[in-house]
Amino acid sequence: MAGGLSPELARLIAGQIFLHACMAGTRMAAPLLALRQGYSEAAVGVLLALYALTQVFLALPAGRFADRHGLKRPMTLSVIAATLGAGLAVAFPVFPVLCASALLTGGATGAASIALQRHVGRAAENPTQLKQVFSWLAIGPAVSNFIGPFFAGLMIDHAGFRPAFLLMAAFPLVGWFWVQSTKELPPEARTASHPHGPAWNLVREPMFRRLLLVNWLLASCWDVHTFVVPVLGHERGMSASVIGTILGGFAVAAALVRVLLPMIAAYLKEWALISGAMAATAVLFAIYPFLHSALAMGLCSVLLGVALGTVQPMIMSTLHQITPEARHGEAIALRIMAINASSVAMPLLFGVAGAVIGISGVFWAVGLAVGAGTRLAVGLKGDRTP
Repeated sequence: MAGGLSPELARLIAGQIFLHACMAGTRMAAPLLALRQGYSEAAVGVLLALYALTQVFLALPAGRFADRHGLKRPMTLSVIAATLGAGLAVAFPVFPVLCASALLTGGATGAASIALQRHVGRAAENPTQLKQVFSWLAIGPAVSNFIGPFFAGLMIDHAGFRPAFLLMAAFPLVGWFWVQSTKELPPEARTASHPHGPAWNLVREPMFRRLLLVNWLLASCWDVHTFVVPVLGHERGMSASVIGTILGGFAVAAALVRVLLPMIAAYLKEWALISGAMAATAVLFAIYPFLHSALAMGLCSVLLGVALGTVQPMIMSTLHQITPEARHGEAIALRIMAINASSVAMPLLFGVAGAVIGISGVFWAVGLAVGAGTRLAVGLKGDRTP
């Protein structure tokens, strides 16, 4: 697979889009349903945390499963789990079942991401191609974060919650269709010499720890935006489709900026782009709570999408440069474990903090932390040799 958008990479992106859209749409619809059923912000925080909980425990096993079986088998199992998760919400749209749906759709998305990232990372031949292929691959979640919430919101407003969940359940099946024609890469024999324990040794490496911390701070920004926008929109009387469009604007902006990244990848420095994104995010989080109209919130959401949309490809490119080639799958799994452990804890914290200091205080606290962490990103310009 070359650095450009080859037909095979395009099929992988399409498969990722529809699988991830299932999770993104249910993640927007389920909290709205819970709020309309009278559940508190803290309960909504618990529900959102469950989308990441399964990924915390499945990441390393999923990474090793992908090392043994390649791409197609993990993707097939992920499609089954995501379809089942959304389907349960169709049959039983009550809070306990919504929690089970969150576990299934979230876990499926995480396992699929590991298999996809491992596949394209192994196919790249040099650092420039790494930035290019991960920039293309990162378009998938950005597009799906628009498709899922947008169409879920439309279905909720015009047909109800059950049809919305039914549409989400159909998305993974479309994704499975696109991935089936992908050619598997030959297995990497060296992974057999790193069975289980050595994965944690990666955390002892200073650059890898720094990268995980930077990634955690930036992932918290995605989490707080996903949590706060539906709550703010609900408080201000906005419809589900308007809330979905605001979230969708963020996703579209992130996708568009990632379309540009492969074209200029050779001229980009990962650490500089990550540092700039963190600084911009801190500023936008500072002003977001002062915006009350849907148009203003949508504009700020788009600017956040531009800033944060540049980050994941640069994080993944850096990860592949600072870790040994034979351990890329383990490194990807550890990264996903770290950010999803945060995604479990942070919505719970956001829910409690929102009740104590208000939703605006949540935005400002996270923005302050991200701004302070910019110096960590600057440190990523050090030696990249594994």
